[in-house]
Amino acid sequence: MTVATQPRVSEFYAKPESSLGYLCRIGFRNFSRVLEKRTLPMGVTAGQWRFLRVLWAEDGLSQRELSRRVGMREPTTVVALKSLEKSGYIRRVPNTVDRRITNVFVTQSARDLELKLLPFVAEVNDMAIAGLSQAEVDQLRTLLCHVIDNLQDEADSVMRRAGPE
Repeated sequence: MTVATQPRVSEFYAKPESSLGYLCRIGFRNFSRVLEKRTLPMGVTAGQWRFLRVLWAEDGLSQRELSRRVGMREPTTVVALKSLEKSGYIRRVPNTVDRRITNVFVTQSARDLELKLLPFVAEVNDMAIAGLSQAEVDQLRTLLCHVIDNLQDEADSVMRRAGPE
């Protein structure tokens, strides 16, 4: 990039709607709020939802791996897991091979909740893609996955350097 083009680029990104990061953040917040409106009456916050969703897909992850998959720092994960444990949705079990590791398992209550909450995901996703063709939805998903892949290594290294909050 030359000095001559620098102001033009800066002006472009000065507008929030020009930044993909900003748009993704607003989209994420809207998804979270609309979904939480449906899950909260069942006692599940947006923060808890993120962890349950991952655990429903793969039960028994370590707290560290769960943090990585959800994209939260470990202290934030510990707080969320305490809340989920208090609600009776998870149990934390010391790893039988390495006692320093704690594995997280969903309870039957959480499994029962999965069947009630997952339809809300479909509903919210349908709201989000209203007016888009299937080809556009597929392309959007592909492009977002590509953006995530492009940033993943750097994001992981930032999380590793940041350490505990």
